[in-house]
Amino acid sequence: MDENERSKPRHRWLLDPVDRISEILFGLIMAVTIVGSLSIANAGHNEVRTVMAAALGCNLAWGLVDAVMYLVRTLTERAHHRRLARKGIHAEPEAARRLIEQSLPSHVMAITGPEELEGMRQRMLKLQIPTGPLLHRDDFVAAFRIFLLVVFATFPVVLPFLLTDNAALAMEASRVLTLVMLFLAGFSLGRHTWHPHPMHPGIWMTLLGVALIAAVKALGG
Repeated sequence: MDENERSKPRHRWLLDPVDRISEILFGLIMAVTIVGSLSIANAGHNEVRTVMAAALGCNLAWGLVDAVMYLVRTLTERAHHRRLARKGIHAEPEAARRLIEQSLPSHVMAITGPEELEGMRQRMLKLQIPTGPLLHRDDFVAAFRIFLLVVFATFPVVLPFLLTDNAALAMEASRVLTLVMLFLAGFSLGRHTWHPHPMHPGIWMTLLGVALIAAVKALGG
């Protein structure tokens, strides 16, 4: 693996906290919506199994798409960075600084001045541009871990249906587990954003889950 790419933080295999929690939330909401389509009053064994299979299949598909998009994003970012480095190295100083400026996020550019841009240009001139493959074994391992994260994070929604034949009890347990996970996800988002009271985002996320479950029940779930 190239040294420049090897030096990247290994924690990226689980995405950044916001992306990671967002994926869990999306998976949870999809799973609870599908499970909520089960009509308890008329639920037979075959219907329960069908809804379980649909929810699990949805989670598997979501995890697969997430893993593939991680690889696509990684490949695209590395290709872009390599081309940017090549252009910057061979460009005139002013043009190189403009390239660097255009590549920086707006919130970073707001605190970056001419001296910082020139320092970045000087360091870029010393870079050895990687020439190997854009994706490495670690990237595929990371994609697989993301797949597992999405699948196992949403698996508790259907777990109660595997532990009991009582469809009504399983449905209630599934909803409780979903609300607990939504609270934890909201709480984690609150901590990540330095919210003074991280429990508040957790409560709001739980209320969102309650509203969603109520909507599903009102539609016949």
